[in-house]
Amino acid sequence: MGGSSLSSSLSKFWEDTQYLLSVDFVQSSLWACALLGILSGVMTSLIVLRQMSFSVHATSELALMGASAALLFGFNLGFGAIAGAIVAAIILAVLGLKGQQDSAIGVVMSFGLGLSVLFLHLYPGNSNTAMTLLTGQIVGVSAASVWLLALTTVIIVAIVALFWRPMLFASADPVMAQAAGVPVRVISVGFAILVGLTAAQSVQIVGSLLVMALLITPGAAAVQITSSPVRAVLWSTIFAEVAAVGGLILSLAPGLPVSVFVTTISFIIYLVCRLIGWLRNRRAVRDDIAAARVTKAHFEGRSDSEKHHTSTHDEHCAHQD
Repeated sequence: MGGSSLSSSLSKFWEDTQYLLSVDFVQSSLWACALLGILSGVMTSLIVLRQMSFSVHATSELALMGASAALLFGFNLGFGAIAGAIVAAIILAVLGLKGQQDSAIGVVMSFGLGLSVLFLHLYPGNSNTAMTLLTGQIVGVSAASVWLLALTTVIIVAIVALFWRPMLFASADPVMAQAAGVPVRVISVGFAILVGLTAAQSVQIVGSLLVMALLITPGAAAVQITSSPVRAVLWSTIFAEVAAVGGLILSLAPGLPVSVFVTTISFIIYLVCRLIGWLRNRRAVRDDIAAARVTKAHFEGRSDSEKHHTSTHDEHCAHQD
């Protein structure tokens, strides 16, 4: 009886999902998720390498501020989120260069959240529309927002591909990069602007509260299974695509917020990659111990052989005398 009920529930879930996937606005949402997966995957590994996780969170809060202001005054939400995120990213980048990154994050986050609460409180329209800025509502993404996301994705991917080597050098070792003549400060501010653009687009999909699910978790998972920066970008993109597109598809039938499934899938991917990394490190340590034992045994055998050769030589010399 229980098995039959489960089977019918799964069948209904699949039928509802198939029907909803045939609807035009859901297909537009799928395109938006796919584009966001590419955008997040390209950026997240560099964000993790530069240790900017909490900066991304602060940037998303000011993206929320810009979007809520745009909602209140009747402007496009996407442009409002981009404006707020870029302002936050530049402030964090400039203060970070002066060694004030940690305190700057707290100041920017509290300021952005305070104004966001004010703008959302003053908004006279539907409260559900305001709520989607916090939790995300990919199904409500308009065609104009999808085109804006596509344009943003193309621009950011092109910039990262063009300046990949100096950006990677400045992220991995800024001191050596500056000594080598790489414009570290310019790259830091420029990268912060790219992070702001990415966070602004993510706010419309998963909401400001859960931006880190796409901008941090895929990169954190990728570095657990590879040490190659290029492979980390590829794995991050795959993980972000699975989380974004898979989260949307799973959220259609039950009608739950897409952010719930995006964060769950991202977390499961991270746990699996963490386990793989732990097993690899354990195997590597075991191999190192075995190699050390072989090397020690080799040198001990060689030492005993040399001692035997020396004693035999001394006896031979004494016999000749």
